[in-house]
Amino acid sequence: MKIVFATANKGKLREAQEILGEGFELLTPTDLGIMEDIPETGETLEENSLQKVVYIHSRTGCDCFADDTGLEVDILGGGPGVHTARYAGSSKDFDDNMDKLLQEMSHAENEASMAREYGIATPHATRRARFRSVVTLILRDQVHVFEGTMEGKIALRKSGNGGFGYDPVFVPDEYPGLTAADISEEQKNEISHRGKALRAMAAWLREHAS
Repeated sequence: MKIVFATANKGKLREAQEILGEGFELLTPTDLGIMEDIPETGETLEENSLQKVVYIHSRTGCDCFADDTGLEVDILGGGPGVHTARYAGSSKDFDDNMDKLLQEMSHAENEASMAREYGIATPHATRRARFRSVVTLILRDQVHVFEGTMEGKIALRKSGNGGFGYDPVFVPDEYPGLTAADISEEQKNEISHRGKALRAMAAWLREHAS
């Protein structure tokens, strides 16, 4: 089955192809001559995921899916959330994004510590975080939504050479002491937010797309 994945991210494309497996041929917008950036102006992950897939479907008429993923950090009030990819600017430089994240978390932790010293009640400063992915599929002009999360915490510093995005600073609960960039792609796919959402979509497609 041919299906368009509304992404230009090679890491996402590779992960999706490995998870969907045989029987699915993934195309990208570039394969269909769509070279421009796909709009992402929603205020939630759900809105962005839908906006991207509608953009591709309206131009191609093809079955397609899109995802939007956010990193939600407790001490930052759920941020960066929908702004995850552009946290440090429009260039989507994830080294810059991670540097900003670690700096802002350190600042928030210091503020919480100082507040407690002065007897000001404040939530305990934890490094708990999660990735959340929303995948929206348009199949035969009908919209279907799938979601997945990966729970963990933010490391004190970057570690690992694998993965992409914020993987070098995210420690999944299933692998304490290791970041998502320290583990193999196979290990990450088994627990990842996007992997969970894509597996749910793949199972649905195998049941309904034939």
